[in-house]
Amino acid sequence: IVQEGMRINSEHLLLLRAMAQQTQNQHVTSSGFGAAIILAILLMAMYVLYFHQRRYAHLDNNRNLIFLGLVLSLVFVIVKISAVFSAALIPNLPILIPGSSIIYAAPTAACAMLICLFLGFEIALPFSMIAAVCAALLSGSRIEIFIFFLVNNAMAAYWVQHCRERKVLIIAGFQLGLLNIALATATSIYAADYSGLKLLWDWGLAFLGAIVSAIITVGIAPLIEMSFRYTTDITLLELANLDRPILRQLMIEAPGTYHHSVIVGSLGEAAATNIGANPLLAKVCGYYHDIGKVKKPLYFIENQSNGINRHDKLAPSLSGLILIAHVKDGVDIAKQNKLGQPIIDTIQQHHGTSLISYFFEKAYNLKGADAVKIDDYRYPGPKPQTKEAGLVMLADVVEAASRTLDNPTPARIQGLVQNLINKIFSDGQLDHCELTLKDLHSIAKSYNKILNGIYHHRIEYTEKNIKENGKAKNGSSDRQSAIKETRLDQKNPKKSPGHIKRLGLS
Repeated sequence: IVQEGMRINSEHLLLLRAMAQQTQNQHVTSSGFGAAIILAILLMAMYVLYFHQRRYAHLDNNRNLIFLGLVLSLVFVIVKISAVFSAALIPNLPILIPGSSIIYAAPTAACAMLICLFLGFEIALPFSMIAAVCAALLSGSRIEIFIFFLVNNAMAAYWVQHCRERKVLIIAGFQLGLLNIALATATSIYAADYSGLKLLWDWGLAFLGAIVSAIITVGIAPLIEMSFRYTTDITLLELANLDRPILRQLMIEAPGTYHHSVIVGSLGEAAATNIGANPLLAKVCGYYHDIGKVKKPLYFIENQSNGINRHDKLAPSLSGLILIAHVKDGVDIAKQNKLGQPIIDTIQQHHGTSLISYFFEKAYNLKGADAVKIDDYRYPGPKPQTKEAGLVMLADVVEAASRTLDNPTPARIQGLVQNLINKIFSDGQLDHCELTLKDLHSIAKSYNKILNGIYHHRIEYTEKNIKENGKAKNGSSDRQSAIKETRLDQKNPKKSPGHIKRLGLS
């Protein structure tokens, strides 16, 4: 275009600028293509490592991948808006804000928080790396920006991984703001751009970005729960309230099932804490696992009274169908009350494909082996797919069987728990829920402790413990003495002038 010694005119200048623009366009295209390849590789690695493994087979992967894609797109939008503000709007502002400081205000930490809330910290950590790569590529491929957003997003996810109250998100935002100030200072020192006013802007915008991230997470999280039907610990805490209408209905119409469910929830929560599962999810699943019994409560032994068993007049096959139906009824009730997919799955899985042995043996004795199909007396399943569902299955069987012990001593309870867990394990019901032998040992210890507390030894109060001077002779309280006096009055109602004879009678 121009040779050595030639005078450059306007035509030469126009050609040189066109050539420079063409070279820049080629560089941008090449950089964009390379960035797309990097992101594709990272996303594929994330899918293989975290979604393609067996332990996530029970999850709705399509839903999760769509959610991840939307959140990653949000990262692009946030960083791109920050870059546009930095390049175009800053020179027109009355107060000169350094353009390089705007990137610190990008609230990408909100995306990491959302991923952690709904998919867990194991997914949020690699997502933080991908988000940091996106931010660095859109900000001129700067290594310091990559490190800033990597640490920023990872710590934001770490601080909300056990979030059970919405205020935890705001507290995490303040903690993240202080961390961002330290990161912005280190980044400015690395870039040798730490003049007094510039550093103040870095601090202010970095802190603002963290607070905005927390506010965005608080506002968007309920919308994502409704849109993608996710269940967070915050939702589980709301469901754990025993004043929920369905639990109150269970308490009134099926009191035995209600009491059984509360104990199953306590057993599941204690065991989940010891084996690293979600104790809140295990407790809530225990509360709701038998809500299907509310439709026909009197056909279940824990709700029957006066020794009347309605199954005595039914054929074993019909009795088996009634018992099996409570699982389907429970799933329908859970869907009507919008209890969430984890609870619905646990209701469906808490019996697995186990055999209703009592009615199968009854039918076998009545009709013979040729006339009875064992599959007709099995629950439809599937088998438990999560640790929490496995805990509910074990707790359900153990709690129900413990009520049959005549003298529930610690040794008998321990033997019962051991035999029942071995039986369920040998039947293959725990094959898909990742409970190890070590976990089963910890679960048995937890169940033994809880059941021993329920069936602990009590002192036999005798008639000699009568109140003297406000206290009983053995030091018992006035309430205990009043109980003893009431027992004496019940034996001699004529000697008690104010006795209400029909109290508590139907």
